[in-house]
Amino acid sequence: MAEKEGAIVKKGHEECLQMAISLLEEFGLPMGLLPLADVIEVGFVKNTGYMWILQTKKVEHKFKIISKLVSYDTEINGFIEKKKIKKLKGVKAKELMLWPPVNEISVDDPPSGKIQFKSLAGITKTFPVEAFAAGQ
Repeated sequence: MAEKEGAIVKKGHEECLQMAISLLEEFGLPMGLLPLADVIEVGFVKNTGYMWILQTKKVEHKFKIISKLVSYDTEINGFIEKKKIKKLKGVKAKELMLWPPVNEISVDDPPSGKIQFKSLAGITKTFPVEAFAAGQ
């Protein structure tokens, strides 16, 4: 795929996890944002910010502080930039009985301690950043 051209690609769970976390850190996003399991590949294109994550199975994770259930597909991709992931695919957050796809995540800049999740349906939810800290 053209969008993956010139990418740094890691394979194997440990290396992939390390790379995913270092990307979140580098771009100022909370470390617990992507609770991944059995990651098989992570890729990142420095020029465009395009990143992808492949895992063997779908993961559902409950962020306890905000009581929010989030589903991570076997393939997650999007464009990462400072304090933001745009055109995100493969992540859904449970809203009542629905699972609207999350297509943008952004941390307030200047920092206010808030993070926003936007869906294609135009729904924006704001939460405290610490709800997505590592280990949550």
